[in-house]
Amino acid sequence: MNRDVLISGASIAGPALAYWLGRHGFRPTVVELAPALREGGQAVDFRGETHLTVLERMGLLPELRRIQTGGSPMHFVAEDGRTLLRLPAEFAGGEVEVLRGDLSRVLYEHSLAHTEYLFGDSIECLTETSSGVRVDFRSGLSREFDLVIGADGLHSTVRRLAFGPEKDYVTHLGYYAATWQLPGGGLGVGKGSVGYNVPGRLASVGIDPRDPARAGAFFVFAAPELSYDRRDLAQQKQLINTAFSGLGWEVPRLLATLHEAPDLYFDSISRADVDSWSKGRVCLVGDAACGATIGGMGTGTAMVAAYVLAGELARARDDYRTAFTRYEDRLRKFATRCQTGGDRTGKFLAPATATGIRIRNTLLSRPLFLNGMLKLGEMVSSTVTLPDYFTAPGSS
Repeated sequence: MNRDVLISGASIAGPALAYWLGRHGFRPTVVELAPALREGGQAVDFRGETHLTVLERMGLLPELRRIQTGGSPMHFVAEDGRTLLRLPAEFAGGEVEVLRGDLSRVLYEHSLAHTEYLFGDSIECLTETSSGVRVDFRSGLSREFDLVIGADGLHSTVRRLAFGPEKDYVTHLGYYAATWQLPGGGLGVGKGSVGYNVPGRLASVGIDPRDPARAGAFFVFAAPELSYDRRDLAQQKQLINTAFSGLGWEVPRLLATLHEAPDLYFDSISRADVDSWSKGRVCLVGDAACGATIGGMGTGTAMVAAYVLAGELARARDDYRTAFTRYEDRLRKFATRCQTGGDRTGKFLAPATATGIRIRNTLLSRPLFLNGMLKLGEMVSSTVTLPDYFTAPGSS
């Protein structure tokens, strides 16, 4: 029986998959490079029937509603602070919005009873054998598992080791994004988030809806693919400072907080496209398979994918090849449809020209256009039928 499953990544897809595998009688192990669960982070949202169905079947919906942010209205302003565009909380917050760190903690807690977690370690080598996959870890540990699942995001280690270099699968979409926490609140900003645009750049600050003393910066800028060390925070901070040097509004005050920020997130806005989500006994889930950095409904898709992958593995018993095929057949069109939203995120947040900024603001100021976009998001996220894997094997 293919019951011992190693999952790489303890953010969202990894713990969600571990939860479902545990319920189906598997023995999941999750390895995570970070020394502990990552706290904080941007808000993530769920919208549409498919997302909410998965949360309900996990029994998480009431708990997530208790800790939800309630969503945050967005304002875009001119350099002098005049409001140019107002967007309602549901535009970015969906039907349920929670902080990424809170969601990760909830998933970890619900999966813990059936899952072994290895923090502060990572996979160095994968070798498929006749009976499983030998895994060599950075710590020097070596173990064999029946299956290995890459739930380790856009820059997946599992995908690199088993499928090939990242450049073969990840496409840069022309923008970079950065977030960090601000000390002592949000520079006097009221409820929600406030953003300032110049062509190709967005600088914004948002207040935690549950704690007005907490605030975060969110910057986006257009750039060709940059060469930098993903572990060198000082280098990344310099790239941000260079991109936003000389801008007005509150940009200098926000940049002044960046130097001491310990929790910087900085990455390209990119998309992952993998021709086949599995190779032998190795399979990908979430952003590793079909991710988009921002705006591709990645969190909801990851939760759906974890549910389906675990369910298909349970139905197929020892036939993991059939399980992987059925998992991909069920979800590829759905995931790809959701993912395409990420292609437009950078252009929406930081249009390349002053004319583009004016057109965005004008269109989204029209209720009919705005409501149409909200409805489209709900429709896209509800275009797959979820089997009930705890009833008869033939159910659909």
